Amino acid sequence: MTMFSKRSIAKLMTLGLLTPVLAACGGAPAAAPIKETVVVVQTTAPEIQTVVVEATTDPNADPGAGVAGEAFSTPHPILSDPKVRQAMAYCTNRPELISSVYPWLSEEEQLALVMDTNLPQGHWAAATEGITTYPFDVTKGAALLDEAGWTLPEGASVRENADGEPLSLSFTTTNAQFRQTWSAVFIQQMSACGIQIIPTYAPGSWWFGSSTGLARRDFELGAYAWVGETDPKGNTLYACNQIPLPSNNWEGQNYMGWCNQTASTAIVAANNTLDTEERVKQYGIFQQEFTKDMVSLPLFNRSEAAAATNRLSNFKPDPTEYQTGNVEEWEVSDGDTVVIGLTQEPASMWTVIESSAVQRVAGYLTGNNGGQGWAFTSYSYDYQPKALTELPTLENGGAVNNEVEVTAGDMVWTTAGEAAELAPGVEIVNAAGETVTYESGTVTMKQLAVTFTYKDDIKWEDGEPLKAADFELAQKIDCDPESGSVSLSVCESRQDVEFTSDSAYTITYLPGVQWPEYMIYALGAYPSHQVLADGRTLADVPASEWESVLEITEDPLSIGPYVLESWEKGQSMTFVANPNYYGGEPKVKKIVIKFIADTQQAVAQLLTGEVDVLGTETLGAGAEVETVLKAAEAGEVQGFTIASPTWEHVDMNLFVK
Repeated sequence: MTMFSKRSIAKLMTLGLLTPVLAACGGAPAAAPIKETVVVVQTTAPEIQTVVVEATTDPNADPGAGVAGEAFSTPHPILSDPKVRQAMAYCTNRPELISSVYPWLSEEEQLALVMDTNLPQGHWAAATEGITTYPFDVTKGAALLDEAGWTLPEGASVRENADGEPLSLSFTTTNAQFRQTWSAVFIQQMSACGIQIIPTYAPGSWWFGSSTGLARRDFELGAYAWVGETDPKGNTLYACNQIPLPSNNWEGQNYMGWCNQTASTAIVAANNTLDTEERVKQYGIFQQEFTKDMVSLPLFNRSEAAAATNRLSNFKPDPTEYQTGNVEEWEVSDGDTVVIGLTQEPASMWTVIESSAVQRVAGYLTGNNGGQGWAFTSYSYDYQPKALTELPTLENGGAVNNEVEVTAGDMVWTTAGEAAELAPGVEIVNAAGETVTYESGTVTMKQLAVTFTYKDDIKWEDGEPLKAADFELAQKIDCDPESGSVSLSVCESRQDVEFTSDSAYTITYLPGVQWPEYMIYALGAYPSHQVLADGRTLADVPASEWESVLEITEDPLSIGPYVLESWEKGQSMTFVANPNYYGGEPKVKKIVIKFIADTQQAVAQLLTGEVDVLGTETLGAGAEVETVLKAAEAGEVQGFTIASPTWEHVDMNLFVK
């Protein structure tokens, strides 16, 4: 999916709500990078109209019911039936899927990877009570399909309905060997229940493209991975107003088209309070609805690995940060070049429209091109300042959470997670933390203001200092629906941004906004001074044209440790050390990203020395991981095993065009 993510921030999407990125398994976006993900990611939503799929006020209403007149308003003839979706869950033997890609893990280790909700076992917000679980049970699955009217004719292998139509569904995922391996087992499991699955193994560039595949909900069953982050988030993935549609410019990552008002309200509430206990409660409510409706089948967390040549030091693979998060610290004992192997190629260097882990890996070299990844890192499920002097918090005074009085006509943040004019009937949370429906008069609410301060010596690769205009440009473009941003929620939640100097600005949110990770919701930055090939400066280009500007998508001006020197499509990308990097010129003078479609070939090149680094986005799983770990045991390479937050799942599209 990207989705997002890996890895937290970078996984986010530039603007806002930090959406999970899609994991791109080369052997596995996410960014966090998901790794393949579906890093998308990863934001915001100015008028991400709730027209998306009308949110019903009845918590028991069918989440697969559509709204006439809207694209994707026709319920899917098969998947709109919850009994079919639940039956598929019962027919799925997840331990068997895990065993197919991780045969070297013990049975206990394999079971530890099984997921029942959208959060992994042991996560602080994972619910264990009140959720609906689906242990492997073909008998239960078959009974539900019978109840749904899909019966198995005598002697047949595929179920049919009363009209003789087969129970057949298309299944789309990437062409990575990892996915092909476990999905082949999944297809067999569905066949055992009388469900015919027709697979399509598409290139990651199409599946995770900005205007194809997932982004346009072009699937029935879709498999991908979200990269877990330091915080569960989830608003852009599951809220009713985050369903991508033509009418809202395809904003949001709720690709299922799922609108369960109870779940939507809970996921929004969980992401709009600084009270951890309340967050746990709301995430619990969400998971109860998520598992009951079964619109997205959680499968398993990935067990991942990374590897590097023995001549490389300071390589720091991590579950919640991309492998190039500390690339400026890398050193080699001989030579001056490091070759990174990727099984997928970025579609663009612009973070806003490219939500994959491979984009983040490349993007970190130049400063993530618009994203916040250069401002801080997210190692070990926590955050650390990088370009920022410190992370602004309530404790250190970098943020304040004042109480303000609001009245009718004022813009506020509602319990639905949207900006709205305060008027009778609008539901909000007051300063005491109580959910109230406004009637009249004055109400006291919390208002969050956060100041981000950057180091003073930051420059672009051409030597031009970072300035306020660069942050202003990012605010303008990333919050413009015409830019192609996945979501605009965070943008819409801002009341004002005050640029106090060339290295500092203060974001004041609407009353009622309480983003739990306010300390990392920084703005991106674009070189406003850059003169393009057509003579215009970047600041003069309308947001609608940015996706076609080569200086943004293919040759961005770097603010990071490396400069993109050349990009041979389908072959490689070459980066050279940036002499104007604020952290000092990197010791490794050249980084080459080599695209190797086959994971086993990538491993072979690692072992022969043609490739120096294979990250988790490439070594997702499979026999090649075992090969690398054995080579590491023999001292041939450095090997790292990582308990990944990235998780595989199958989304079910509830509507058809």
